[in-house]
Amino acid sequence: MNLKQYCNMFDSVMAGVDVAAVDRLMDAIEEAYRAGRFVFVVGNGGSGANASHLCEDLGKGTLSDFDHQKRLRIISLTDNTPYILAWGNDTSFDRVFSEQLKNLASPGDLLIAISGSGNSPNILRAVEYANGIDMITFGVSGYDGGRLLALAKDNLHVANDNMGIVEAVHGVVFHYLTEELMRRFAS
Repeated sequence: MNLKQYCNMFDSVMAGVDVAAVDRLMDAIEEAYRAGRFVFVVGNGGSGANASHLCEDLGKGTLSDFDHQKRLRIISLTDNTPYILAWGNDTSFDRVFSEQLKNLASPGDLLIAISGSGNSPNILRAVEYANGIDMITFGVSGYDGGRLLALAKDNLHVANDNMGIVEAVHGVVFHYLTEELMRRFAS
C-alpha cells in the first residue's frame, strides 16, 4: 500500500465515525467540567499515548484564559509510572488502573477508557470498578469493540482492524473535542 492508499483508507474510516457518539463524549466531558467532577483517562501502548495526549490537551488546550478560567479536573492514569510499576510488580498488571481509581475516583466522575482492541484486561477491570461505584464510563475502541463495547456505559467505536488507523482516528477526534470544548468552556 502506498501513502495515497493509506490516506484514502484513513479518510474512509474517519468518514464513518459516529458523530452522535463524539457529541455524547463531548457532552460528558463538559458535564464533568461544569459539575467540578474528575475526568480520568486510561489506555495502553498507543492508546496510552493518546490518553496522555488527550489529558494534556483537555487540561491546558481548552483554556482561553490561563489566569482566571475554571479548569477541567483531568488526569491520565497512564502517567503515574511508579504507581503502575508497583501494582504491576506486586500484584498484576490487570490492576494498574483500577487501583488508582480506588484512591482517586468518586461516583459521578468520568472514566474515558481507550483500548484499540477493546479487550485490554487492565482497561476492562478499570471500567468494571468505575461502573461499580457509579462513575460514568465511556469506552473508545477499534476492531470489533471487544468486551469494552458491552461493558462501558457509552462508546465511541471505530470499526476497523488496522491499529494505526484506529489510533489515528481516535487522535483526530480527541483534537476536535479539545477545540470545541475550548469554545464551550470560554462561554
